[in-house]
Amino acid sequence: MIDELRLGRERRFLVLLGIICLALIGGALYMQVVLGEAPCPLCILQRYALLLIAIFAFIGAAMRTPRSVTVFEALVTLSALGGVAAAGYHVYIQFFPKVSCGIDVLQPIVDGLPLASVFPLGFQVDGFCETPYPPVLGLSLARWALVAFVLTVILVPLGIYRNRQSKA
Repeated sequence: MIDELRLGRERRFLVLLGIICLALIGGALYMQVVLGEAPCPLCILQRYALLLIAIFAFIGAAMRTPRSVTVFEALVTLSALGGVAAAGYHVYIQFFPKVSCGIDVLQPIVDGLPLASVFPLGFQVDGFCETPYPPVLGLSLARWALVAFVLTVILVPLGIYRNRQSKA
């Protein structure tokens, strides 16, 4: 009974995490379409990371055994680590604007990914990483993304550890 409650708590957390990731993608699309903030290659890679986190979180929430939930939590964490890399490099580029994200190098690669042709509005490169857009609550979008990815990398394994530790 207690194990089921702990597993239920993990699954609810995964659903919440998936919803938050989809909301972040929605916010990015709003800023792109309504505010005219063009996404760079690193922005698009961060969207992919958020989408992967959401997909793995929702699948993990549908699993019934602790082991299968843990597998998808590990995939969520790996996706978030990819997001940390993309967002961290994006923050670095914004601090040092003379360094480019390499739009000439990254754009064809990112635009060649499957979702760029299926949903070009959301997953096709249209801007430069060093373009300064107005901050949201004092932080750039890249910094907010970095915060979200780092929190995911910390909180998901911490939740696993806490739930499995209290089991013993």
